[in-house]
Amino acid sequence: MTKEANTRLADLFGLTGWSKGELARMVNRQAAVMGHLQLSTDTSRVRRWIETGETPRDPVPKVLAALFTERLGRVVTIEDLGFDRQRRTGRKAVSNPDGLPWAPERTAAVLTEFTGMDLMLNRRGLVGAGAALATGPALTSAMYDWLHTDPAFAADSPQLDNPLHPSSAVAGYDRYEAVPVGSEEIEALEHSVEVFRAWDASRGGGLQRKAVVGQLNEVGGMLSYRHPPHLQRRLWGVAANLAVLAGWMSHDVGLEPTAQKYFVIAAHAAREGGDRPRAGEALSRAARQMVHLGRPDDALDLMKLAQSGSGDETLPRTRAMLQTIEAWAQASMGSGQAMRRTLGQAEELFVSDTGGVPCPSWMQNFDEADFHGMQALAYRTLAEHDPSAAGVAQQHAGRALELRRAGHDRSMIFDHISMASACFIADDPEQGDHYARLALLSIGQNSSHRTWDRLREMYRLTSRYTQYSRIQDLRDEIRIALPLKKGPQGPKGGGAAL
Repeated sequence: MTKEANTRLADLFGLTGWSKGELARMVNRQAAVMGHLQLSTDTSRVRRWIETGETPRDPVPKVLAALFTERLGRVVTIEDLGFDRQRRTGRKAVSNPDGLPWAPERTAAVLTEFTGMDLMLNRRGLVGAGAALATGPALTSAMYDWLHTDPAFAADSPQLDNPLHPSSAVAGYDRYEAVPVGSEEIEALEHSVEVFRAWDASRGGGLQRKAVVGQLNEVGGMLSYRHPPHLQRRLWGVAANLAVLAGWMSHDVGLEPTAQKYFVIAAHAAREGGDRPRAGEALSRAARQMVHLGRPDDALDLMKLAQSGSGDETLPRTRAMLQTIEAWAQASMGSGQAMRRTLGQAEELFVSDTGGVPCPSWMQNFDEADFHGMQALAYRTLAEHDPSAAGVAQQHAGRALELRRAGHDRSMIFDHISMASACFIADDPEQGDHYARLALLSIGQNSSHRTWDRLREMYRLTSRYTQYSRIQDLRDEIRIALPLKKGPQGPKGGGAAL
């Protein structure tokens, strides 16, 4: 007993509207469903959890996490409730919201728990809102030393909180019965990642997010087994790729805290598999998310960690991609000189990649079109601070549109919106109207909320041209195309990552 109040639990408890007696009764009912008929919690024990920081014994923390998840309509983990797994297992606790970084034996269990709760929310039609995003410094300070060291494969390490053990199952969602897998099964999983990735690029993350989360949940169960090292590394790679997709799809539909959690899970999974460049790329996704949400300073913190933690084996094209994200964050802050310098470095890296070493599968979408698209986004963002940048944004957006491959519909929408926005800033409403209407032609067939955010930013730029009848008509069409309830707003002049 710590004799200190559990403020995290107290804050979440206050949001539920429950009484302490109600919570005690619900814990007893859920524990009984899990097979713990002997468990008996009362009001005084709930009071001690909140007021004196007493940590309940298993399976109570998992039961509480499931109950709070269902009540609040967003994933609530054991760490969110203030019950640090490190403290319960006798290890020194890490002083950060998620107990980062996780020990190797914890990553698969955290992955399985989080995806299971996410699936439960999907089934019951709840939405992931109300949680807070961790700041860039909070993540970087917790993960810096860990990411810069090699993973320790512990084949004989104890499996703490095994997510497949009946007593560890979280009440309220189905438990996947995992079995060991071989190379053919892992190859099929790797192929499924490519299918999901292609769908996301074409149609946005909304329609397939649940399928990706479900697949990731199954992989988490598989990882609880000790496979031969070469298979275990591939399985960790699948987990990292699926977690990035789950995070990107969650970000695409506005589930921001959920998305950030998946990016952190992806970084852990990639590092466990010995793929530090993949871990860095996963963290760069969290940085893109921060710029989209108007927090470029946090994004720059995350990019420093992503770039330094990726390791010397990172390919030039991957390093160029990381540089474009840093440049976008700099543009959001109005730092034009720094942005141009960073993009110059990115261009040198991009052209130096001769293709002698094949790009990993997770980098194959970052081609020349995407490189120009990110530069267009950076210059279009800077144009909010320095209108002279709008012309360069138009050049890059035009080149991106010329190079876009079939199947990258969402990126093409972003290109059209970047071009239209740059035209409006450059005082060319006729061209702006043309490209805006091209974006409207396909935006209704895409489930990406980020395209809506970017469209809202473009809509704001049209306000100075309302004296033109075509622009007024365009504004009316945009209002019809956008959903009534606004999604999360991007930064001024920014909007979303490509």
